[in-house]
Amino acid sequence: MASTMLASFPGTTASYTTSHLNKDSAPLLVGEDNYTFEQLVQDLRSYLGSSRGIDGENVDHNVLIAFMSKYASNPKDWSRFARNDVSKNYTRNLVEDINGCANLLVLVWNPQKGSPIHDHADAHCIMKILGGELNEVIYDTPDPERGHDAPLTVKQETTYKTDEVAYICDQIGLHRVMNPQKDQVAVSLHLYTPPNAADFGYNIYDRETGRSSHVYQAS
Repeated sequence: MASTMLASFPGTTASYTTSHLNKDSAPLLVGEDNYTFEQLVQDLRSYLGSSRGIDGENVDHNVLIAFMSKYASNPKDWSRFARNDVSKNYTRNLVEDINGCANLLVLVWNPQKGSPIHDHADAHCIMKILGGELNEVIYDTPDPERGHDAPLTVKQETTYKTDEVAYICDQIGLHRVMNPQKDQVAVSLHLYTPPNAADFGYNIYDRETGRSSHVYQAS
């Protein structure tokens, strides 16, 4: 079932876009046919080097966004990583542990399934859509000193299509990601730096009360 659905992605076309959360950044070229998935991984590895990751003084998240945007999605490149489990909302598949300072993963999202509302454990995430589309809702992070329950406030909602790139960190807010399609999986590429969620866990939030609970290590 999974392999049939993964094989159904249409071809991608080149276009220009900016990260939806970085309106002031320069347009980024999406879909360079001669820029391979292997080159993307190598560029990420080389740029991050032996740094502490995106929080390093010489690391600019806009450069990482540019690398992710430059790659034109081709299922032949990433299908070997896109392992799916229809019993789960989504699966996380490691592509590369980058010098211990970042993780690159392929996520496969089952139809009309998604993540809980969550933070990023003081890390940063750059997400590229490899196939299908994903809907993201960003919420304001509740004030831990507020002293009462209250629904989370929606800050922004965006649907991303193939080859579009988004960036989020805890300074932007919490988010929830889901596949809105009824009959097709979605596939996305995620760069987490530093890999705090995998190492230490992260927090998930209840939409109606704003209460959080800790999840030990992203699997």
